[in-house]
Amino acid sequence: MKFTLDGNELFGGDDVQIKVFSFSRASIERTISGVDGVLSIDLGNRGRKVQQSGMLRANSRTQMRAKIDAIGAYMDGCTHTLVTEGGKEYDNLRVDSFETTKEKTSGGGVIVDYKIVYTQLAI
Repeated sequence: MKFTLDGNELFGGDDVQIKVFSFSRASIERTISGVDGVLSIDLGNRGRKVQQSGMLRANSRTQMRAKIDAIGAYMDGCTHTLVTEGGKEYDNLRVDSFETTKEKTSGGGVIVDYKIVYTQLAI
């Protein structure tokens, strides 16, 4: 099984790396003149970043363009599900950025390095 985004196999599995960052918390801090201390109101978890990087492979530049366009279409503000090769599921992901760098051509086709940054809105 390869990495899938909403059930679509867009990524290879051998070189994909996932970095999961910790959730951040929000709070409101208030002070009152003449009173020692700080009033702190905890506003709870605010999501976390998930970063995916690796190499996209295609047989031709046309197929690579189609693959890049398909991934770019996920930057729609909706939430998506990423499933790793090992079956780990990341739900409620919003795609924040998708960038490609270093296109290489080899006998087997076209290879492009990529990086996707998601925000996981909730667990």
